[in-house]
Amino acid sequence: MFREANDPVFYFEKKSKEYYSIFQKYCQGATSAAIFGEIICQKLKEPIQKSVYKDTARDLTNEIQTNCESLNGNRSKLEKHILKTLAELEDFGKYITYFNTPRDHLKSFIRDEVSQYITDKFEKSVRPKMKENIKLLQQKIMEAVHSATTLVNTTNGDVQKWLNHFTRQLSDVLIFSVKDFSGVSHEGVDDFNLLEDVISEELDSVSSEIQHKFSTKTFPENLEQKDRPDEILIDHLCQCCWVQCPFCAATCTNTVENHTGDHSVPFHRVSGVNGRCYDETECLSADFCTTLVRTSQMFYTGQWFLCREYRKAGNVYAEWSITPDFSELPYWKWFVCSFREDLEKHFDKKIHMWDVISHEWSQYSKEQALESLDEYI
Repeated sequence: MFREANDPVFYFEKKSKEYYSIFQKYCQGATSAAIFGEIICQKLKEPIQKSVYKDTARDLTNEIQTNCESLNGNRSKLEKHILKTLAELEDFGKYITYFNTPRDHLKSFIRDEVSQYITDKFEKSVRPKMKENIKLLQQKIMEAVHSATTLVNTTNGDVQKWLNHFTRQLSDVLIFSVKDFSGVSHEGVDDFNLLEDVISEELDSVSSEIQHKFSTKTFPENLEQKDRPDEILIDHLCQCCWVQCPFCAATCTNTVENHTGDHSVPFHRVSGVNGRCYDETECLSADFCTTLVRTSQMFYTGQWFLCREYRKAGNVYAEWSITPDFSELPYWKWFVCSFREDLEKHFDKKIHMWDVISHEWSQYSKEQALESLDEYI
């Protein structure tokens, strides 16, 4: 970005086609109006492209929020899709990122989902939006051209008056002003009807060039960071609570970052996936939080507390609502059995599950684990 803004050699290489085109017209004896019209369209090319890409990105963001199944629901639904994707990938490293830095994982998930949506819908939705936006912008530019031409023809105005009026009409549409013509000679321009005709013709060429270069690769590359659909959605979807359960690290699903009341989740995980061990052992826990808080097991935070009296531990423990019941999501049973060796290696601890649980949990297939997400979440 610094080189593009400051390197004169890079700048002139970028502008070489534009300058050569204008030079050719001089050599061909074109009128001043024709040459000035070409210069105007070349000056408009970059602002048009930025505006069209930005408008298309905005339209696409609205469409994704409505139609993309993984991103159009509440926080619990979003978590369900994240868990489904993790299961389909079967990448333990991604699970660890999800456990340890859920916000970063969500950002990565949104970027992947948006990228896939753009790829899948590019020809049927994204490109048509781009064509429509460039068509509308072209109409607005030609309306400004015609308005400026009518003004100077009826008031005996000069080219400077034409240029001032033209750029002012576009001030709300493009990042474009009369300052962009500093140092550009427009002597001898007095045929404004010809100028309008030239701009109309050249504008078609500029629009065609922009459309021709439009692709799944150039779309994100030509957008400012703040205008990218994935970044807009990240900003929108990440404005929520990120407090994690002190037992199993499940992330609170409240959509308000600094909400009142207790933190909560629809379903907790096996607490061992967070590295939690049974009291005074080096064995990763195979219990769910909802089961733990029904028992007389103890946990240590500088002093011992009963799990069923977890709120007495204060701090984050006092801020969570963990319902003591038998809700055990089969998804996490499948996960523990499928990634048992990975968990043991990662935490350098063992998972000792008594026979009845080990037998029951190992019966779940990935398909059943995914079905449980649809059934319970």
